[in-house]
Amino acid sequence: MSTDADSATRDRQRLQRELLRRARAGTAQGTTTADPAATRAGSGREDGAPRSDRAPLSRAQHRMWLMERLGGTGDSYHVPFATRVRGPFEVAAFATALTSLVARHTILRTRYSEHDGEPCQEVLPTPRTVPVHVVDADETQAPELLRRETARPFDLAAGDAVRALVLRHGPQDHTLLLTFHHIAVDGASLETVAAELADLYTAAAGGTPRHTLAAAPQYADHARREHDSLPGFEDEVERWSELLADAAPPRLPRPAAPAPRTAAGTAAVRTVPLTPAVPDALRALGAQRRATLFAVSLTAAFAALHRLTGDDDLVIGVAGTHRSGTAMRGLVGLCVNTLPVRVDLSGAPSFGELLRRVSDALLKAQQHRHIPFDLVLERLGAGARGTDGTALVRVTSDVLGEPTVLRLPGASAEYVDLPSDGAKFHLSYALDLGDPAQPRALVQYDAHAVDDAVAEAAVRDYAALLTAVAADPEPALDSLPVPGGSSQDHASTAHGSPDRDRHPAAQALCAHPMVADATVAESDQGPAVAYAVLGDSVGPSGRELLGLLRRTLAPEALPAAVTLLDALPRTPAGAVDHARLPGRPAAPPAPSGARAQTVTEAFTAVLGRRPSPEDDFFELGGHSLKAVQLAERLRTDLGLPLTGLDVLQARTPRTLTALLDERAARQRAAKAASRPAPRSRGIRPGTVLVTGATGGVGAFVVRELAAQGRPVLALARPESAHLITGGGVDVIEGDLTDLAGLRDAVAQADAVVHAACTFTRHDVDLAAMETMADAWRRGPFVFVSSVDAYGHPAAARVTEESAPHDPVSPYGRAKLDCEAMLLRAAGTQGRGGASAVRSPIVWGAHDRLREQLRWGALGSLYQAAEQGRTIELPRPGAGGHDWYGAAWVHAAALARAVAHCLDRPVHGVANACSGHVSWHDLARDLTGLLGTGADLRETDAVAQDLDHRWHYDSARLARPLHARPGEDRRTVLAEMITAATPATA
Repeated sequence: MSTDADSATRDRQRLQRELLRRARAGTAQGTTTADPAATRAGSGREDGAPRSDRAPLSRAQHRMWLMERLGGTGDSYHVPFATRVRGPFEVAAFATALTSLVARHTILRTRYSEHDGEPCQEVLPTPRTVPVHVVDADETQAPELLRRETARPFDLAAGDAVRALVLRHGPQDHTLLLTFHHIAVDGASLETVAAELADLYTAAAGGTPRHTLAAAPQYADHARREHDSLPGFEDEVERWSELLADAAPPRLPRPAAPAPRTAAGTAAVRTVPLTPAVPDALRALGAQRRATLFAVSLTAAFAALHRLTGDDDLVIGVAGTHRSGTAMRGLVGLCVNTLPVRVDLSGAPSFGELLRRVSDALLKAQQHRHIPFDLVLERLGAGARGTDGTALVRVTSDVLGEPTVLRLPGASAEYVDLPSDGAKFHLSYALDLGDPAQPRALVQYDAHAVDDAVAEAAVRDYAALLTAVAADPEPALDSLPVPGGSSQDHASTAHGSPDRDRHPAAQALCAHPMVADATVAESDQGPAVAYAVLGDSVGPSGRELLGLLRRTLAPEALPAAVTLLDALPRTPAGAVDHARLPGRPAAPPAPSGARAQTVTEAFTAVLGRRPSPEDDFFELGGHSLKAVQLAERLRTDLGLPLTGLDVLQARTPRTLTALLDERAARQRAAKAASRPAPRSRGIRPGTVLVTGATGGVGAFVVRELAAQGRPVLALARPESAHLITGGGVDVIEGDLTDLAGLRDAVAQADAVVHAACTFTRHDVDLAAMETMADAWRRGPFVFVSSVDAYGHPAAARVTEESAPHDPVSPYGRAKLDCEAMLLRAAGTQGRGGASAVRSPIVWGAHDRLREQLRWGALGSLYQAAEQGRTIELPRPGAGGHDWYGAAWVHAAALARAVAHCLDRPVHGVANACSGHVSWHDLARDLTGLLGTGADLRETDAVAQDLDHRWHYDSARLARPLHARPGEDRRTVLAEMITAATPATA
C-alpha cells in the first residue's frame, strides 16, 4: 500500500514537472530557432537525444556562485567586452547574431539554483532573444553610460549571463558593449565569442561568413566530466598540498589609515611606461635561460614583492586553464584555475638564479593545473589564510597581450577599456604589452588593502627591475636599483615601529573619524592593550573598534582589547602617561544561554569540531560555502536574520553570539512597540491565507481583509512575523523555500492570496507556486502578478490578457510561468476560480515601497531629483513614441482589487492600474516635494530605465481601483518621501 502511494506521488510529481516545462515553453514568444547543430550541441548528446539539463557546477563556477551568495562582490566578476566600431553597422543583424550565439552556447542561457542542498546549473529550454538596447550618446556621455551598464547586477537564478548595449555616436560610429558574468565566460571565451559573432553577424547582414561554424562543445559536459573526476584527484591534491604546506599569504604593507571597508574591494591602477626595447630584451633573456617571457616577468614580480614585504617565502598566483585538447576548442565557459607559485628568495640570489627557481616552481604548479585550487585550499585549512580570512593568493602576476576586439566586415575596430571597480586580489603585477609601441609596467590593487603610496612605490620598483635585468640579470637582487628609496621603508612603516605612539593599532584607531585620541600599551606579560577616546559621547564600542582592527591589522599588531576612556592620562610634558592607564581588562566570561549554545552546536555541526568561544571560523576549517550553511542553519534555528557574510566577518562563536544578541534585542523592541493583539485559536471558516504579509503589497492586503472582518492567516518569515498586528489576524511562520510549510498553510485556508515574491530567485518562486497550486483544494486563489509579464508590446495601449511580447524580463517570465500553473489548476478537484492580478509600480506609505522608489525601477530618477542634478528625460516623439512614463497603483487600491477577486474571481488576467504618469510629471513632482529644484531637460535619447511607453487598460477591476481621498499621486508620493511609520497590518 505504501509502495502504491509512493508511486502515485512520484507520478504526480513527474506530471507537475512536465506541465511546468510546457508552461514555460508555451509562454516563450519570439525566440529564435537554433540551427540543428546548435540544438544537438544543446542536448549534450551527439545524436541530439534528450538528456537531463541539470548539471553540477564546475569548481570554478562554484566559487563564483558562492561569491554571489555571500554578497558584496559588486561588479568584480562582471566581464565587459567593448569595441568602438567605425563603419557600416546594422543593429538588427547584430541582435540576430547575438541571439544565434546564445543558441549555440548553452552556458549563455543557463540558470543557477540549488537541488538537494547543492548548487547546480540548468540550461533554459528555449534560446532567448537577447535585447540590444541602442542609446544615442556623444563621447563625453559614453564612459558613464558604459560604466553604469557594466555595473548593473546579474540575475543568475534566471539565466541572465549576457546583455548588450550599443552607443550610437554617429551614423557610422558605434560602441558595442557586451557584459557577461564571469560564471559563464573567461578570457579565452571572449576570443571564441568575437570570432563566432563576426561570422554570425556577416551571415545575418546578408554576407558570406569566413567560416562554417561546427557544433559547439558545451560547458555543462565539461562540468560533468570534472565532477566525475574529483574522486580521482585525491593523491594529486595531497601532493600539491605538501608543496604548499606552511605557506602563508604575503604580508603586504597595510594602510596606516584604512579606508572604510566595503564588501567588494575598490580597484585602482598605477602604471609606469617602459622603453619599447625592454620586452624584446626580456624575451632574449628568457631564451638564453630556457624560460618564457611570462616566467621572466613573474620573476620580476617575485623580486618586487620580496623588496616590498621583506619576506623570503612568497606565494604569487598565476592564471591557469582547464582547457586541453581539441575537444575543448571553441568552448565558451569558465575554465580558469588559480595556480599558486611558491618560491624561496633567501640567500640574496641574482635575478638569473631567481629566474631558475621561479621556472622550477612554475613547472610544478602547471603540472597540477587541472586540479581545482579550492580543493587544495580546503585541504590546507586555516593555515593558508591570514587573520583577516584572506586566502593564500593575495598577489598575482600576468603578461597582458593585445586585447580581443569584435571585428565586423567593412568596419574598423578599436578596443575600449572598461576597468572594473572591484579588485579580485590585493595586488597584481602585470607587464602590459597591449600597445607594442608603448609597453608598461602595471600594478592593480585593492585600495582597501594597499594605500596609494605603497602601490606607487610597488609599480616603480617593478618597472625598475624589469628595466635593470633587461640589461644585466646577474647582479644580486639587493644591489638592483630602488627608485625613490627603499620599498622596505613602506613595509616597516605600515607594520609598526618601536615607538609606542606609532603603533599601527594606535594609527588605525586615530584614523577613525569618531576617535579623537588613542594609544597602545605593550607589556612583556601578554598582548598589548589599546585605549581610545571618542570625539563625542556617542560612537563605536570598544568591541566594534577591535573588530575593525582585526580586519585591518597584521596578527602581530593586534591588541588584546580596546578600552574606551574619557581622556588619556598625560605627563606635564604632554606625553601619554602609560603608568596611569587602567589595568588590562579581565577576560570576558564565556557566552552563556540558549542562543550561545545554539551557536556552539551550529559550529560543531557544520565544521565537525566543537569550538571554544574564541576559536576562529577559518581555523576550524571553515570556508565560504560553510559560512552560508552556518548562517542558514542559525537563521532557521533562531529566527534571526543572518548572512554568510556576517559569519565571515564575525568569525568566532563569541562575536557571532553578540551579533545575534543585538539583533534579537532589536526584534524584541520592535515586537514591544507593535503591541500585538491576542491571537485566535484554531483556523476559522472563511480564512484567507496571505503570503508576503509583511511586504509592501501583502501588508495592505492584510489590512484590507481585516477591515472587512475576514479571518486572515498571514505567512511571514520568523524574523519579521512580529510586525503583523491587528485583530482577526493569525500568523504562521515560514517562507517560499519551506515547501512543506507552504503546503500545510494552503491546506488550512479557504482562500489564498499569493503576494510574496523573491524578485531574483525565480526557481524558488516557481517551486512555491507549483506547491501551492497542488495543495489548493477549495475556494478562490488570487495571485499578485506583474505587468512586466507583458514584456515590450508593439502597441502603446495594452489590454488585459494581451499576449506577451519579447523581450520579457526574467522576472516577467517567472510571473508568466506561475500564472500558467495557477490558471491550469483552477476549477479542478473542487478548486475555486483563479485571478492573476497584474500590477505595475506600487506606491504607498510602507518602508519596502519607499525603498523601491529610491532604488528600484525609478531609482535613477529619484536619486537625480534628490541630489539636484539635471534630469534628462525623453521628449514626446523620441524613438517614435508619443509618451514615456509608467503605470502605477496605490497599494490600498491594489488591496481592494485583490479582496474583490476573492468574491468575484476574474478566471484569468486582470490589470490593476490606478493611473499613469509621464516621466516629466513624475520628475516635476519629485523635485518639488524634495525641494531640490533640479532642472529638467528633454532629449531625443531614451535611457534604458526610462524606455517605458505603455498605457494599461484595467476595466475588469475599475470599481475597486477607483481612487479614494488621499490616494492621488502627489499625496502618496509625499507620504513615501517622508519617513512615516510603515504600514504593517
